[in-house]
Amino acid sequence: MTLAFALSMYLVIWWVVLFAILPIGVHTQSDDGNIVPGTAESAPHNPHLVPKLLGTTVVASIVFAALYVVIVHQLITLDDIPFLPRFDSVQ
Repeated sequence: MTLAFALSMYLVIWWVVLFAILPIGVHTQSDDGNIVPGTAESAPHNPHLVPKLLGTTVVASIVFAALYVVIVHQLITLDDIPFLPRFDSVQ
């Protein structure tokens, strides 16, 4: 696994985990009854971004570590996936 591939995979995993974690525990301004003029009622009241960014980093690191082990040690290869088509080698 090259460094560029590892970094790109980590960034993709980090963003996917971020978008999965963002809606957790969010209360809208209409839920709290304190709507700031000029904003949507569905805007978050206090999104708690710093803890979510830290949690995203931790979860993404764990997922990346698992992916790294699977790729480097070849625990799962393309031949292990049953629904992928098999092609005969050309001689």
